[in-house]
Amino acid sequence: MPLVYKSVFFQQYVRGIRLKLKDNVQLWLKGALNDPVVKTLCKNSQLTRTQLETLLIDVLAENMSGKTLNYDEKARLRLTKAKLSRGSFNRTLKQSKENVIKSIYTVLLLGYLGIFETTALDPYLEIANRLKEYMEAHEDLPNSLEGVQEDLKVIEIIREDLEISLKRLSRPSEEHM
Repeated sequence: MPLVYKSVFFQQYVRGIRLKLKDNVQLWLKGALNDPVVKTLCKNSQLTRTQLETLLIDVLAENMSGKTLNYDEKARLRLTKAKLSRGSFNRTLKQSKENVIKSIYTVLLLGYLGIFETTALDPYLEIANRLKEYMEAHEDLPNSLEGVQEDLKVIEIIREDLEISLKRLSRPSEEHM
């Protein structure tokens, strides 16, 4: 194969890999961001949907691709149709990381002041345990079709219960704090 053809073939191959990566990452992002539990949690978190999407790309895209990605490549993975600059991606990423850090400091502050030792946050701690159960139920799904239907029914019941509980907890009232 002449060098020119090898070069063209390689460029098409690399472009195909990029498209597969982009398609896979975006498919995963759409699934994650449309999950009802994620929607409820995101709505009541310090992160906007765009910040969450950007943070997910930054943290998980390299795991999915199996290689280091630069910020131009990460910016192209966003779900937006418009071309996104590296600078815009980086600004959104910086905002999301700052919001995560502020949330963690809020939890540390509440712990330091002894609020966790009161019963005021018990409903939130309980929902955190149920979220863990939900995630473990997903991880424990068998690979065969046997038993999957029953497991999926249980997971759906847990998910619906989580959604209801999260929505109830997201409405501030005197009974929660």
